[in-house]
Amino acid sequence: MAQKRDTRSKLTGFAILAVLLLLDSGWFGIGERLELAVGDRLLAWHAQGRVPDPDLLIVTIDERSIDALSSEFGRFPWPRSAYAEMVEGLRSHAPAAIVFDITFAEPDLANPDADTWFVETVTADSSVYLPLTRLDPEADADPSALALDEFGTKLGFERTPVAVAGARVALLLPFERLAMTGRIGAINFLADVDGVGRRYFATIDAHGWLIPSLPMRVARDLGVKTPTSPAYEIHWRGQAGGHPRVSYADLLTAVREGRDPRVTGKVLVVGTDAQGLGDFRTTPLSALHPGVEVLASAIETLKASDALQRTPTNVANLIALIALIVIAALSLRGASPARIGLLLLLVSPLAAGAAYAAFDANLRVVWLQPVGWAWLSFAVGALADWLQERRAREHTERVFSRFVDSRVVADLVNSPDSAMDRKGATLDITVLFSDIRGFTTFSETRPPDEVVALLNRYFSRQVEVVFRHGGTIDKFIGDAIMAFWGAPVADPDHAAHAVAAALEMATVASEFERELAASGAAFGIGVGLHSGPAVVGFIGSENRLDYTAIGDTVNLASRIEGSTKGVATVLVSEATRSRCGDRFLFEPRGTFKVKGRDAEVDLFEPKPRA
Repeated sequence: MAQKRDTRSKLTGFAILAVLLLLDSGWFGIGERLELAVGDRLLAWHAQGRVPDPDLLIVTIDERSIDALSSEFGRFPWPRSAYAEMVEGLRSHAPAAIVFDITFAEPDLANPDADTWFVETVTADSSVYLPLTRLDPEADADPSALALDEFGTKLGFERTPVAVAGARVALLLPFERLAMTGRIGAINFLADVDGVGRRYFATIDAHGWLIPSLPMRVARDLGVKTPTSPAYEIHWRGQAGGHPRVSYADLLTAVREGRDPRVTGKVLVVGTDAQGLGDFRTTPLSALHPGVEVLASAIETLKASDALQRTPTNVANLIALIALIVIAALSLRGASPARIGLLLLLVSPLAAGAAYAAFDANLRVVWLQPVGWAWLSFAVGALADWLQERRAREHTERVFSRFVDSRVVADLVNSPDSAMDRKGATLDITVLFSDIRGFTTFSETRPPDEVVALLNRYFSRQVEVVFRHGGTIDKFIGDAIMAFWGAPVADPDHAAHAVAAALEMATVASEFERELAASGAAFGIGVGLHSGPAVVGFIGSENRLDYTAIGDTVNLASRIEGSTKGVATVLVSEATRSRCGDRFLFEPRGTFKVKGRDAEVDLFEPKPRA
């Protein structure tokens, strides 16, 4: 019954855990966040072993460039002539693409000629690509928003069958002539639930029109196969700041001096990474990842066609649920927490290693959620087992403290085998019966409360003696005591220990008699012992069990105690005497006919050696 209750409790714990998993997967997302965060560490380590694309060069507007060109162009942002001159100078060196991570949306009223030069230069050079930004969709209702039916196709957007007629979209576009080249794309930051950018838009859906991202626009013109999904996961290379780069000032100087800038066939990504300009993003590689390098990594992933494929969220949750159920099933089937824990200790690093290796196959697989929920399932099972064991220990202590000394109880509860499972084993033991002589006459002349108090005092002293010699109290039968040695803890010297206890019990009885002398009560005891096989264990009903001994050995010990009257205080059988060796002196007291036996029994009175 207790086992069924413990199983129900454990099942309840696992069920609650499964519900928490479903709630987390549907609403809280804690598991997903942890999966992403820890997966980022693996991905960052993996990225350090991947060499950045040598044909992709970041042209960085860094602090040195801003300082070096300030005397010519003034404070940043520079007039557009700074970019026009660079584009014109690089044209003869035939880079594969010049991708700006700078939005040219507002006219420079102080330098209109510079704007004109830049527009004419870019429109004449098909290798130049410019960014746009998708603004808040709530701004689409503004009449100034772009009319997609009129301009969508001209800007290179793709109209789908579900495009909404008359729809408008709020965009931050470059100058009109630049935008109408169609060499534009979105650079909106795409963050996961935890605010970290791991993916990049492939296209952005605006009322059924697909706006390509800037990496997608570049990749298509480079002849690269592009993804069909709305977003793709960047497969990072190197570490943050580890891509090949050249300072804008150095490249402009090389162009002006007619030196070969070594950019032929390369994709140049132009942008800022100066600390003061604040163009940084949070990615798996860094909390301060320059936006220009994020854009470069997005283009790099498309060029290499190695975007990471992430385990779908529903599949990840299903795998986590299966892991939870497997551990729960092992626990419910009786597998020890130590074995389950060892299994998880082996599986956890293997799962992490498999996830790390999967990056080589362009896969970002789920591993932490299944492992984490498996560990939580293990914790629930282990806690339930610990509570069950604790209850069993406490129950064992309560039960056996009635029979044996507290030190023996401690040994029993620490035993690898449950003491409460000791049912009906045949053991070699020594049984002792002790009875008070003349107590019936005494009790008839005294008030009941006085009789009970006296018995309690007497039993308390004798129980201490039994426990001190390693015995087990079986029961109290009126004014008699039944005890045995050799169980529940094995004792090869059980006969000698029982005889020693019997002699001390006789001494205690004599002391007790002297205490009662003033009351005129006659008090004496008889003690009988016999050794042999007996069935020892918990015997009784489901609601009441007693740890007791039964069998012929018990019956004979009781008969021997009855034979002590007028012969000796303590009598033992030949079986007990022979098991004691020479530890005591045994004086023969004759052969006795005992009730229930045809053969007579030789009895001996034990005495301590001097």
